[in-house]
Amino acid sequence: MKMFLKIIKIILATLFTIYIGLVAYEMVFKSKEKRFSIAGNMQGYGLSQAMFEILNWQHPKYSAAYFERSVPFNKNGDYATGFYYLNQAVELNPLEHLGYRGYMKLRFLRDYEGALMDFDRLDAMTPDVVDAPWGEDINFLRGEAYYGMGKYAEAIPYFKHSISNQGADWADVQTFVYQGLCYYHLDKYEEAISSFENGIAQYDTTCEAYYGLAQTYLKLGDTINAKYNLAKAQETIGYKYDDIYKEYLNEIYQEDLDVLSRVLN
Repeated sequence: MKMFLKIIKIILATLFTIYIGLVAYEMVFKSKEKRFSIAGNMQGYGLSQAMFEILNWQHPKYSAAYFERSVPFNKNGDYATGFYYLNQAVELNPLEHLGYRGYMKLRFLRDYEGALMDFDRLDAMTPDVVDAPWGEDINFLRGEAYYGMGKYAEAIPYFKHSISNQGADWADVQTFVYQGLCYYHLDKYEEAISSFENGIAQYDTTCEAYYGLAQTYLKLGDTINAKYNLAKAQETIGYKYDDIYKEYLNEIYQEDLDVLSRVLN
C-alpha cells in the first residue's frame, strides 16, 4: 500500500510539474503574437493581465499589448488605470492608437478638448486620408466634441464635412440630427428643420430627428406639426440612439417625450 501511495504521489507531482511547465511556456516562451491572442481572448481575467505584464516586460515597445491591456479597465470604468496603459500605447504608436484615445475621451470621459487634440494630431499625421477613429468619421466626432462644448457654430462645418465626404446616403444619420440641434440652439429654426428632415429622409425611424422637429415647431408656434412629430418620436422611440456602455450627448428618453407632451397638451 505504501508503495502504491508513493507511486501515486510521484505521478501527481509529475503531472503538476508538466502543467506548470506548460503554463510557463504559454506565458513566457510562446511568440508574442500568440500570447497576445490568448490574453486578449481572456480579457478581464487575472491570467490575461499577467500575460500582458510579461509581454510589456519582454517587449516594451509592443504597443498593441499596452492597448489591449487597457481595454477591460476602461470597460469597467477604471479610467485611471485604463488610460495609464492606453497612453503608453499612444506614445509608442500614435498613428494606430490616437483615434481610439480621442474616441474614449469624447464618449466616456467627456473630455472634449482632449478628444479634439487627439483627432487633430491624428489628422495632421494622415493629410491624405479621412480618418475613422474606432470606425466613425473623424469630422463627425469633431463636430460632436464641439457640440458637447456648446460651440454650435464651430460644430456645424464639421458635420457638413462629414456629410460631404461620405455622401448623404452613407453619412451617420446622427450627423443630420446633431446639425439640426446646433441650428436649433442658434435659433436658426428653418435650417434645423431642413437638417432633421434630411435625417428622416435617410432613416424614417430616426426618433431623435422627430423629437428635434417637435421642439423646433413648438418654438415657431406651430403646435400641429409639433404634435405630429412628437407622435412620430413616440412611435419610433424603440429605435433610439443608445449604447449599454455610454450615454450619447443627444440621447433622448421617454421622460423627454412625456415632458414635451405635457407642454403641448
